[in-house]
Amino acid sequence: MWRSRVHPMRDYRNWVEAYDTLTDADRALILRHIDTLVQRPLISVVMPTYNTPEAYLRRAIESVRRQLYTHWELCIADDASSEPHVRRILEEYRAQDPRIKVTYRAQNGHISAASNSAITLATGEFVALLDHDDELAGHALYMVAVELEARPAAEIVYSDEDKLTVDGSRFDPYFKPDWDPDLFLAQNLVAHLCVCRTERVREVGGFRPGYDGAQDWDLLMRIAERVPAADIHHVPHILYHWRAVPGSTALAIGEKSYVSAAQYRTRAAHFARRGERVEILPVAGLCWRIRYPLPDPAPLVTVIIPTRDRVALLRRCITSLRERTVYPGLELVVIDNQSAEPATLSYLAELANEPDVTLLRYDAPFNYSAISNLAARHARGQVLALLSNDVEAASTRWLEEMVSQACRPEIGAVGAMLYYPNDTIQHAGVILGLGTSGIAARAYAYRPRGYAGQIGRALLSQTLSAITAACLVVRREVFEEVNGFDEALSSAYYDVDLCLRIRERGYRNLWTPYAELYHHASASRGYEDTPAKRKRLQHEAGYIRRRWDGPLRNDPAYNPNLSLDGESFTLAFPPRAPKPWLEPAAGDPPVREPAGSRA
Repeated sequence: MWRSRVHPMRDYRNWVEAYDTLTDADRALILRHIDTLVQRPLISVVMPTYNTPEAYLRRAIESVRRQLYTHWELCIADDASSEPHVRRILEEYRAQDPRIKVTYRAQNGHISAASNSAITLATGEFVALLDHDDELAGHALYMVAVELEARPAAEIVYSDEDKLTVDGSRFDPYFKPDWDPDLFLAQNLVAHLCVCRTERVREVGGFRPGYDGAQDWDLLMRIAERVPAADIHHVPHILYHWRAVPGSTALAIGEKSYVSAAQYRTRAAHFARRGERVEILPVAGLCWRIRYPLPDPAPLVTVIIPTRDRVALLRRCITSLRERTVYPGLELVVIDNQSAEPATLSYLAELANEPDVTLLRYDAPFNYSAISNLAARHARGQVLALLSNDVEAASTRWLEEMVSQACRPEIGAVGAMLYYPNDTIQHAGVILGLGTSGIAARAYAYRPRGYAGQIGRALLSQTLSAITAACLVVRREVFEEVNGFDEALSSAYYDVDLCLRIRERGYRNLWTPYAELYHHASASRGYEDTPAKRKRLQHEAGYIRRRWDGPLRNDPAYNPNLSLDGESFTLAFPPRAPKPWLEPAAGDPPVREPAGSRA
């Protein structure tokens, strides 16, 4: 499998120069590709203005005029600017280009009202949102048009983004995952560039007064409630440059004090419309946690713990369940795989006499999948909690958090934040394709507890393709629907396979950082360090590659501009994001990466 080198985000300037700067040859190929597009919808770029500094206003407008895709209109509403240069510049550009429309508000109404005024000018099938001091990449609307050509039912299209310094240098990229409703509730995943179907914007009433500071988020939330998730699409290219100037939230999250209150109201209104009662809690960095309630009555949870000898591990695990886990009803199914140590056998005999414990024996060579499936068949709970015997609770309400998430009808498997005993991250979800195996590896491994991750993602609940079975909670009906673990995978990747089969059935797998446990990783079985174990690992790796080749190449919870080597969430040199202007038409030879002057 093709691999790239590992580069931290500090190399972003070099990355931009090498992979995100259009050459003359690129532009020629893009123009040729545009000529082949069948649809070519009119895109209305909506831009409210208010006392914008002259240089920034000109750059914003010029970034639209420089679009390689020319089927656009720029709809500007000035919100009663007091600076005389604003009207002068707007009139200058309106006279130069008939695609530029301008309206002037008699009174200042703030950004939501001004944006609505701009929308009244729009005649395009789609609306693109642009702030008055930001800039579009030169191929931004082209990339959107290509996506709309491929996805004619699209309702929302969004892209990756970065920031601009005062002098115009690019920094702080946000390489986003594909559409994720949970991450969107936690942070404005869509943000910039965002393009929406105009009909839908008008259908929901446009921007709402009283939500300034979160107006885009509120609009998108109301649209997303009405459209299928399959019609929200992500373009993994930096198409928007957000200017970080004093007074902008691009520069510092505390720059606008009213933003947090508006964001809270946005979420509260969303759940009120859905008729759901949740707790909305702030997280550092203008992000949010949604705490879902347990069903009433709370479901019985069966905690499944495979074990073999190493009695101290099992005892610590069960003690943490009984003394440091708050949950109204659970039972334990402990399944022993050929323990021989006297101390272990004695402790298992004690457990067998306890009313909330079922003790099972698996008298065959180790096969995690077969062991867990056997235990699941003896479970009485509506919810299964799969737990390694080398895991212990680090927070009292970890199980409540995981069960409340797992009981949401759209959710499949739920994973937790696992730490090493030294309080570094052991598991914060699984990224497909990452690591030397090319199959999967852990996100944010070895980072300190409290590490925020890329744009705060390590602190936020989110959809992931896979999570570890060291601590995995799933409704029993979902587990049975996919026929449990695949017993052909005895020692590796069984959890990745389970999660992908759950996802294949239409559920979303969720990782939550609010369920915290310690994992004494591989203490129970050791590592795959014998010839027999290595041979088995290679066999199972081949099995999973054949079965899931497509998903392993493109994890929707990750981004093709991020590396699959070494540490997660570092830059990919080169990126894997496709460049549609280089893709051959039917019957044509592949187009080589062009060389030429960069600008």
